[in-house]
Amino acid sequence: QVQLVESGGGLVQAGGSLRLSCAASGSFFSINVMGWYRQVPGKQRELVAIMPIGGSTNYADSVKGRFTVSKDNAKNMVYLQMSDLKPEDTAVYYCYAVAIIDKNRRASFQYWGQGTQVTVSS
Repeated sequence: QVQLVESGGGLVQAGGSLRLSCAASGSFFSINVMGWYRQVPGKQRELVAIMPIGGSTNYADSVKGRFTVSKDNAKNMVYLQMSDLKPEDTAVYYCYAVAIIDKNRRASFQYWGQGTQVTVSS
């Protein structure tokens, strides 16, 4: 099992920056994918950035050039650096991971964090 805990959300003015963190813990063989999604009440959860471990990160068009994903493999952490924030970035941001729990079964499972609120004021 994998537990994901996000932190770093808060209130920021438009044009400002914020860095979100996601810590993965639990018992697993490997984490193959980590990323970020966001959701506004009444709207579908949408991809922000997805990062296959060992691969290149894919960003949503709306955040390209403004958001950057980084990771610390040793600590099983992933970060989302958000710059030039806009009011439309306001949402609950969720950490996401795909992990293999049992190396012998090689079965992958999806995990979600509890979410952290990011509010960008105009």
